[in-house]
Amino acid sequence: MTATLPRKAHFDIPAGVIYLDGNSLGPLPKGAAERAAHVIQSEWGNELIRAWNSADWISLPKRVGDRIGKLIGAPEGSVATGDTLSIKVYQALAAALKMRPDRKVILSDSGNFPTDLYMAQGLIRTIDRDYELRVVKPEEISQAISGDLAAVMLTQVDFRSARMHDMNAITKRAHDAGAVMIWDLAHSAGAVPVDLAASKAEFAVGCTYKYLNGGPGAPAFIYARPDIVEAIEPALAGWMGHDAPFAMELGYRPSMSTERLRVGTPPIVQLSILDAALDAWEGVEMADIRSASVALCERFIQEVESRCPALKLASPRNPDERGSQVSFSFDHGYAAMQALIDHGVIGDFRSPDIMRFGFTPLYLDEEEVARAAEILEKIITDELWRDARYQTRSRVT
Repeated sequence: MTATLPRKAHFDIPAGVIYLDGNSLGPLPKGAAERAAHVIQSEWGNELIRAWNSADWISLPKRVGDRIGKLIGAPEGSVATGDTLSIKVYQALAAALKMRPDRKVILSDSGNFPTDLYMAQGLIRTIDRDYELRVVKPEEISQAISGDLAAVMLTQVDFRSARMHDMNAITKRAHDAGAVMIWDLAHSAGAVPVDLAASKAEFAVGCTYKYLNGGPGAPAFIYARPDIVEAIEPALAGWMGHDAPFAMELGYRPSMSTERLRVGTPPIVQLSILDAALDAWEGVEMADIRSASVALCERFIQEVESRCPALKLASPRNPDERGSQVSFSFDHGYAAMQALIDHGVIGDFRSPDIMRFGFTPLYLDEEEVARAAEILEKIITDELWRDARYQTRSRVT
């Protein structure tokens, strides 16, 4: 049976707050703090090192990976969890380049999240073999896919505008050109329907602290298409990616599954919180999430455009081309966002002038969306953003 949305009873959101920033950090799921306390006090506290077996900590990364896999159309055993998204990007890209040793070009776009580009740049410097990172505008990606590419590396949903790439179409073009396809699902997992198996992409990576509500610093995930696993040569050959970690062999022998893409000791407390957070998804269909998300976004766009003409829509107007986020540009966007937060509506800001609002149907409804627009109207119309306390930028925006 499909769960009814929203499922507010699954989350602890402060009273008086309308939370429109789940695209950056999801709220605290109910039961997550208790799960963390149990792991710390009962499992670690009482069992000590025995908990790797008695509490089955050693299997937790795979169990959580399989739960994530259900939300992104990935078969059982194809998603490994742990480490950070940046590390997973590095792993996927390094493996892709080894799969195409006769090619030297990585294609990405200027809408990609900066860390993905930074990791590519760092990998190129490390390899030092004349590799090139070719970056084009998002709308030019399809035309830029050519026969000299080793890999195409893209974030499906743009972090600033929520513009969404056509995963299946671009993956096919990449494969037709002989390139390996890597998708970053940081703003997709839990936000839009994804079917990695149908896309036939070789790799996908993502974080779990946004729409999956795993908490700050929650472990990342990496997907590898099952039929290519044995051809993957991990650039970061960590002991948890070994086929028999506790054999303590001096030479690296990779696991025969996607587990070879694990690196270090898994963060058990964070994985336990993520595991508890994923309970909110039980019985939820991504198609229903998407339908509710589009309705919330459309209502917000309508309300803001009618109330705040000074704000300009910076996201695609067509919902089929947009993720679960709406962005507006405003010359005084940073100050306006700080004023809005101060009045109980939490979104965030991205340079140079983008006010971002994320829409998560698990805990948001249309009444809250309409109320958020009313409060935003007051901020803009009464120029409350001009207050001096909203002008100084914090380190995190």
